[in-house]
Amino acid sequence: MVIVTAVALALAACGPDDGSAASPPPAAGDDLTGDVLVSAAASLTDVFGDVEEDFEDAHPRVDVILNLAGSSALREQLLDGAPADVFASADTDTMDQVVAAGATAGEPTAFATNRLQIAVPAGNPGGVTSLGDFDDDTLLLGLCAPDVPCGDFARQALDGVGVIPAIDTNEPDVRALLTKVEVDELDAGITYVTDVAASDGGAVGIDIPDEDNVVATYPIAIIADTPNPAAARAFVDFVLGADGQALLVDAGFSSP
Repeated sequence: MVIVTAVALALAACGPDDGSAASPPPAAGDDLTGDVLVSAAASLTDVFGDVEEDFEDAHPRVDVILNLAGSSALREQLLDGAPADVFASADTDTMDQVVAAGATAGEPTAFATNRLQIAVPAGNPGGVTSLGDFDDDTLLLGLCAPDVPCGDFARQALDGVGVIPAIDTNEPDVRALLTKVEVDELDAGITYVTDVAASDGGAVGIDIPDEDNVVATYPIAIIADTPNPAAARAFVDFVLGADGQALLVDAGFSSP
C-alpha cells in the first residue's frame, strides 16, 4: 500500500500529460467571472491594452473586451443601446451626455488628463514648428473631426492663438489622424502627447506651449444596465487604483 500510494502521488504531481499548461488559479477570495466590455477612447488604445493584461492576470476568470473608437462615436453607440459595461471618454462633455441620458450607474470619476501635441512625420518634411503653421494652405494638415474630443480641443487651441486652420482632412479619431501622419500622408496633425509617444518613432512631437495648450480630462463610469456589475466595478477600481494609475503615467498621461 505504501508503494501504491507513493506512485499515485507522483503521478498526480506530474499533472496533465498532453503538454498543456494549467490555468492560473484565481486569487484567494476572487469570485469574479465573465466578460467586461469596455468602450474606451481611441487615445487609450495602448494603455488600456496594458490595463487589460494586468487586470486579467489578477482576475483570470474575467475576459476584458476593448471597444476602441472616438469618444463621440462610442457615445452614440451607447445612446443607441449598444452593450457595454464600462465607458471611458477622452472628455467630460461626452461623458456628461451619456450621464444625462441615464446610461451610467452613478457619477463618473476622472482618472487621467492629457495634453495636445503637434504630430509630424519623422524628419518633419513640412518644417512645421507651431500652431501658427496650421493656416498654411501649402501644407497637408489634419485634425480630428469636430465633435471628437481631440478635434474640439485642437480647434480651441487654434482659436486661442488666432489661427483659422487650412485643414485637408478631418479624421474620426486620434489614432486615424496619427496613422496618416506616420505614413507621410500629412505634414502635421494635432493629437495628444500620449499618441505621439505610442508612435515609436513613426511620428515626432512638437510641443505646444502651456499657455496655448488644452488639457483633456478623462472620466470613467459603469454603464447602468451592465450584466456584470461586480467585474465592471473591479475594472474601474483597477484603473483608479495604484496599479492602473502607474500604467497611465508610464504611457504619458497625468493624474487628474
